[in-house]
Amino acid sequence: MRIIAAAGLLALGMMASQSARADIVPPFKGNDTGGIIAYSMAAQVDARQVAVDHCARYGKVARFLAVQGYEGGYISFACRWVPYGAADRPIRTLY
Repeated sequence: MRIIAAAGLLALGMMASQSARADIVPPFKGNDTGGIIAYSMAAQVDARQVAVDHCARYGKVARFLAVQGYEGGYISFACRWVPYGAADRPIRTLY
């Protein structure tokens, strides 16, 4: 019993001595329901075109939800199905 307790304390001590690390988040992340674009990336590229191209891969259109307009903030968007009455699928640009 003492061996198990000593091993537990050793493992707990090793975990507590590890430094805290923040997760690395890429400047663009998304899936079929939407995504986020880092505000710093949006200053370098056209964020609207990035979102439209991403959603067009799933046959959907992009709708922007919120903008955190400061360094470290994000622009969030949702990918929605093409509205009823639309004749064609969304246009996807290839260049």
